[in-house]
Amino acid sequence: MISRQKVVGWILVLVSAAYIAYFLRERVFEAGPVLQKKEWVQFIGSIITLMLGTINIRLAAARERRRNGLPN
Repeated sequence: MISRQKVVGWILVLVSAAYIAYFLRERVFEAGPVLQKKEWVQFIGSIITLMLGTINIRLAAARERRRNGLPN
């Protein structure tokens, strides 16, 4: 069974990756209004969220290996 920590990690990764892709495709590479400070803060926040999700997934995998008695 997949652990809750791994599920939360994957949700964080998928949502933040989708927002990063949207931001780059629709806001940065397309003509339109000037980007506001709020949008840059959200973009940076999504990168941080992506990193936290990746950390969650890796920690869940390490916990599972420890639980099964396998070496790192």
